[in-house]
Amino acid sequence: MAAAGNKARAGGAQDVLESDYDNSRYKAACPEYQHYAIFPHRPLSDGPLALPYQRPSLHCRTFTSPLVEKVIEDVTSRMKDKDLARLFENAFPNTLDTTVRWHVDGTQKQAKAKHYLSGRSDGAWEGPQSFIVTGDINAEWLRDSTNQLAQYQALAPRDKRIETLILGAINTQAEYVIESPYCNAYQPPPPSHIPPSSNGQQDIVHPVYEQTQVFECKYELDSLAHFLALGNQFYANTKSTAFLTKRWYMALDTLLVVLDEQSKSTFNETTGKFERNEYTFQRITTVSSETLGLSGVGNPLNSGTGLIRSAFRPSDDATILGFFIPANAMMAVELKRTAGIVGSTGKAELRKVLLARASSIEKGVWEAGVVNHKRYGDVFAFEVDGYGSQILMDDANLPSLLALPLLGFVDVSDKTYQNTRKMILEKSGNPYYLTGKAFSAIGGPHIGLQHAWPMSRLVQAMTSDDDEEILDSLEAVKKTSKLGLIHESINVERVADYTRSWFAWANSVFAQTVLDVAARKPHLIFGKDAEPYRIG
Repeated sequence: MAAAGNKARAGGAQDVLESDYDNSRYKAACPEYQHYAIFPHRPLSDGPLALPYQRPSLHCRTFTSPLVEKVIEDVTSRMKDKDLARLFENAFPNTLDTTVRWHVDGTQKQAKAKHYLSGRSDGAWEGPQSFIVTGDINAEWLRDSTNQLAQYQALAPRDKRIETLILGAINTQAEYVIESPYCNAYQPPPPSHIPPSSNGQQDIVHPVYEQTQVFECKYELDSLAHFLALGNQFYANTKSTAFLTKRWYMALDTLLVVLDEQSKSTFNETTGKFERNEYTFQRITTVSSETLGLSGVGNPLNSGTGLIRSAFRPSDDATILGFFIPANAMMAVELKRTAGIVGSTGKAELRKVLLARASSIEKGVWEAGVVNHKRYGDVFAFEVDGYGSQILMDDANLPSLLALPLLGFVDVSDKTYQNTRKMILEKSGNPYYLTGKAFSAIGGPHIGLQHAWPMSRLVQAMTSDDDEEILDSLEAVKKTSKLGLIHESINVERVADYTRSWFAWANSVFAQTVLDVAARKPHLIFGKDAEPYRIG
């Protein structure tokens, strides 16, 4: 890619801020983006939907990059559908524009932060750090932040500031994993001096955690897999091992301890006696999916599967059967990738440990996670318990069964995957495939039985080779995005009924989908005989 210029597209009106621009004096005048996003702003797109321009003022953006602006110009100038182009213009930079709540490049001096786990604070919060919020909640989810940054990974070799931002995100996630590996969402880093907030819930959790550092402590296996994924993606694009610090290795060791603890069965294999799990969670709530039954343990799990328990799903809903297959598949893949990286640095024994665990999990997915359906044949179950029980469904949140090829677990042509894909994209096969007069897609229990998630239609497009299916998916998502951004969920009967006007993860998935189509099937968005476009 040629070097980026110094002009932003920004509706054709604004220059890109220089990298050393200090916009702190403008912050007081900047509106909260959560409120800004619910109103349409001009200029409107030239397409029939006349979609608004929803990027914040240049002075209010939380991170800027001329290279990002060049990608926006390169892609949108070639797109035939100007409404779709406007969505990309808003969505691709949304994480940088609005969610980099705190970032230091490692050159600044920082006060030593107080730590609550003695003996584990040596070197804490050193080097680049980046606090990436999910959007309208002032907290960082490991899963969300990894996915929010994914479309910028390919730019890191060409933009030192983006490279440092992502390196900082890895370092920050490492600190979170070291401190509270069973948690899913975290407060601002202590050195940021941003005050923590409360989630308003009453939770009883073991292991205990420090509430000034943790926003929510739902143990989700995929959160730890996403921590590995962030570093693996960074290495794949930059070949840099700068993230392999003592703190990162400590986080990896902590992660492996969790995998050991969560691979144990509910009952002792020899005596048959109940053994309480290291992690328990109880919430005072009237919503069953927000807590675990049986005194916070959840339903029993059998031994000998090789699978790892996950108390909650990536939707933050409780699992019914604790062996959640998509997260196990993702963990197997990311452990393999991490093994390759640490092996390249000479850590042969650690590489063996990681590969052994990955192989055990992968074997477990295929042996315990594949079931025979009388209509669809062999399919991946959503959840299993090792006793023979299974949940057959899919949820929109990632990782999902639909996303297994994107995770790298199977090829899209794999027979079991194709059987599964057919099942979960049909109302008769997936109880959470929601259809209505306004929208159709996979939803999930998190929002309810009338709200489907645009994110699932985007994953559907990225796992399809069928031109019509891809275009239909993009068109469906576009028509639900009247405010120029991708919502969390849409009422399938009425698109005006949506959740979350500002959900950076969904915006990133949309941007990733457009870039995927631009690389694989450029004619669908650029026109006949168009050349592929890749940002890396």
